[in-house]
Formats: sequence, C-alpha cells, structure tokens
Amino acid sequence: MMNYTKEIEDMCPVHKGADHGPAPIPEEGKWVQAKEVKDISGLTHGIGWCAPQQGACKLTLNVKDGVIQEALIETIGCSGMTHSAAMAGEILPGKTIIEALNTDLVCDAINVAMRELFLQIIYGRSQTAFSENGLPIGSGMEDLGKVKRSQIGTIYSTTLKGPRYMELTEGYILKQGLDEEGNIIGYKYVNFGKFMNFIKEGIDPKEAIEKASGTYGRFDEAVKVIDPREE
Repeated sequence: MMNYTKEIEDMCPVHKGADHGPAPIPEEGKWVQAKEVKDISGLTHGIGWCAPQQGACKLTLNVKDGVIQEALIETIGCSGMTHSAAMAGEILPGKTIIEALNTDLVCDAINVAMRELFLQIIYGRSQTAFSENGLPIGSGMEDLGKVKRSQIGTIYSTTLKGPRYMELTEGYILKQGLDEEGNIIGYKYVNFGKFMNFIKEGIDPKEAIEKASGTYGRFDEAVKVIDPREE
C-alpha cells in the first residue's frame, strides 16, 4: 500500500494531460520505447578508470533482451586488475545490465567501465544502434583479431634520450631502426600471438620466433639499430 502525507491526501486531483511514454531509442536497427530491462539490446565498448587513475579497463558487452550474453574485459595498469578481470569474466555473462551495474566487479576501473556502458546502452548510444538485429554473440572476440590478443601500444620517452617503442599493434618491438640523424625510420617486431600459435603447432621455438617476426617502415635502411629496452 502506498503511503501519502496528509498534505497530499487533502489536495484535489488534477488530470495529467501529457503522457506519451518514454522517447524511443535506437536499438539494433529498431526504435524502441524501453520500459523494462528486457527492452534493452546492443553491443558497445567503453572505458573505465580506477580511483587513483592508476589503471584502465576497456569493456565490451553484447546485450540481448536485457541480458549480457558476451563480455570482453581488457585491462592495463596493475596486477590486481587482471585478476579482477578474470572474476568479471565469470560474473558478467547471464546478468541483466541492471544486475551487472549493481554488482561489485572488484576493480574500480571495471566498475566504472560497466557504468559507462550502462549509460551508453540505455540511452541508445550503442555501437549497434542502427545495425539491424545487432551483432551475433562472438563479435566481441573479433576485436582481438586472428591471434586473439589485445591491441597494445607501449611507448616510453624522455627529453634527454627520446622515444622508445616497446610494443605496437604488430607486436613486441625487438629493434628500433634509426637514420643518420637518429630519427626512427622503422622497427623489427615479433607477434606473440602468431609465435604462440606456431609453438602450439609443434614448430621449434627458434623457427617459430623467426616466422612470427617482421619489420615495419624503412628498417632495412637503418644506419643504426638499437634495442629500445637496453640502449
């Protein structure tokens, strides 16, 4: 039973003229008046950060009829958040987006990412807002590419010694190639995803690392080659 104050009970009723329901939002190629959690669908990505801003999480969710069917959790920053991501991978699928929003995902960064995704999805700002029927379950995995690894970029630089490429999309940087003036003109890398696939196929590690390595830019024209981690 609803409880009212004496002041409200003593007032006379006045008819509400305007009652058009919620504004429709775009969801997977349809316009939907979302009234219940089951009315929400969409695939989207979002970024979260922890309180000391020490680490960040990129979260990808595929929601169908209000329920999270697929989750991709990528973190960078501290060791603890990687373990929290493992827990979130068990927690998120199967929960409604409201349940997930109010579940402790252990790491601040993952919790904030969940909040940001919740806002995107319920306001019709998902990546699949205008994609008919959205994307099938498994689409989040495709973000990782053929070798199923996160896209990572790690660059370190100082005023005194300049930039060092540690890891880029192509992979772990083995060598940096410099021209006569010390400008970076290319690099040699090893793609760890490919390397591990070769190892699993039974290829000798020395051969595997050679097969998984490559160069970018004008590396072959370098007058000086350095190890970015040591030199």
